[in-house]
Amino acid sequence: MKNQRINMIGPYLQRKFGGKTVKLALDGGFTCPNRDGSKGTGGCIFCSGEGSGELASDIPSQIALLSDKWPSADKYIAYFQSHTNTYAPVSVLREKFYHALAYPGVVGLAVATRPDCLDDDVLDLLSELNSRTFLWVELGLQSIFDETAQLINRCYPLSVYDNAVLKLNQRGIRIVTHLILGLPGETKYDMERSVRYVTTPNNILSDMRGKGSLLSEPPVFGLKLHLMNVVKDTRLAEMFPGYEPFGSIEEYIGLVCDLLEIIPYSITMHRLTGDVPRSLLLTPEWSYRKRTILNGIAHEMAARGSVQGCALGQ
Repeated sequence: MKNQRINMIGPYLQRKFGGKTVKLALDGGFTCPNRDGSKGTGGCIFCSGEGSGELASDIPSQIALLSDKWPSADKYIAYFQSHTNTYAPVSVLREKFYHALAYPGVVGLAVATRPDCLDDDVLDLLSELNSRTFLWVELGLQSIFDETAQLINRCYPLSVYDNAVLKLNQRGIRIVTHLILGLPGETKYDMERSVRYVTTPNNILSDMRGKGSLLSEPPVFGLKLHLMNVVKDTRLAEMFPGYEPFGSIEEYIGLVCDLLEIIPYSITMHRLTGDVPRSLLLTPEWSYRKRTILNGIAHEMAARGSVQGCALGQ
């Protein structure tokens, strides 16, 4: 399996479906309990008005947008990205998800949501979908530290994430967890602790499952590492004017490589940096150089002779 230094989701999907499989970023028209007053207002302080879905649209538009980049691709993952994509009546969710799956070439479904928006009826629907298609559920955790959660206005504690991971694992539903690198007040050690917590089998669920029922595999299928981008018209920009999460692009590349070395190779990596339209980006000024960052990570891993998970003895 380790024919590549990093277990990226792209090659994983290509192996699974026998060809290039493109993820289509969709806007399902949802909102968020951290915006409508149910849990909070204004959303997380880093979140834009589009709910981190600036590049999302509908399936035909996404296919047209990506056709120049991947002209031969004919297999797609319908990725419900914007806002909280399980925050609606199940009847609405069912209609939207099955409509996406009926589109020609769609071979799977990815649903981005919050851990506090997974009621039993939603989990039942996700279980049904999981039995019929290739599915993963993305959980926006960002940090394991409740102090950071309060700072960023996440509006739920770590225990809610733990409970969501438990329930999704019990139903055999794949999980992709989001972490942000460079949140205000967090050190490199803090970021390492977050990564270890969400990827280590016995860390998350041991107390909840009891003795003799620990997971033997990592509790997540995938991981997203987001570079902390400061975006225009967000509360983060107002609260921390001029905030620079990292001193240089080289510092960020080095951190990501350090983290990759402690992530089990069986975990698929879905993101190593962040995508923000350059017109909205405030800092870091170099973060729009996505290809430079990814090439830098690949070069640094090769220079080290490192492979994802190598610090774990894998």
